[in-house]
Amino acid sequence: MINLKNKPRTAQPAEQEPIVYVLDDDKDVREGLKAVLDSVHLPNRLLSSTMAFWPERVDAVSCLVLDLRLPGQSGLDFQKELARAGVEIPVIFLSGHGDIPVAVRAMKAGAIEFLTKPCREQDLLDAVRAALETDRKRRNEKKQSAQLKTRYESLTERERQVMPWVVSGTMNKQTAYELDLSEVTVKVHRSNLMHKLEARSLVDLVKMALALGIPALDQIRAEGK
Repeated sequence: MINLKNKPRTAQPAEQEPIVYVLDDDKDVREGLKAVLDSVHLPNRLLSSTMAFWPERVDAVSCLVLDLRLPGQSGLDFQKELARAGVEIPVIFLSGHGDIPVAVRAMKAGAIEFLTKPCREQDLLDAVRAALETDRKRRNEKKQSAQLKTRYESLTERERQVMPWVVSGTMNKQTAYELDLSEVTVKVHRSNLMHKLEARSLVDLVKMALALGIPALDQIRAEGK
């Protein structure tokens, strides 16, 4: 359960509070959803049109409660626009006119949930919490991926050359022979790349190699590298 009350202060910059965007052209619906979100201290922003979303958008963990039927651009069309713009915000559809085919289309396009008006308050809150957690996880993974790439870029050319051999479990002596290096040099490169990548074990290093898309040793040999 997300609880934003009495958030402790730390020496690190405070993380932006999660935000729930509510986009519905019906004012009563917007106010009703706001009351539900306020009851569990979830910051929210009410929007009456798709155009109003862009100036309100901030870079923070968030989700969008989106009405299916809107004047002009439909909710499904706006979902596609967000995808084209590279906005990876989890969407929860809320509609009084939804049917199974529309729900299937929405879910295939990446919607977290499709709720029919009037929905139970708990169903809405459960969907919102799941959506925020999904966005939080995506952001963390993206951040970790960027950090890993930065660490990999700090490796020397030789360390990058040695890495596939280490990941494959090849003995230092064999790696030295294949790369025309001394065994001591291979050991140094191996130690350095483990340290720079902050890999605690060979298993960690293998996972990192997969995440970085480093070719397997067989592929490197086949390409004559």
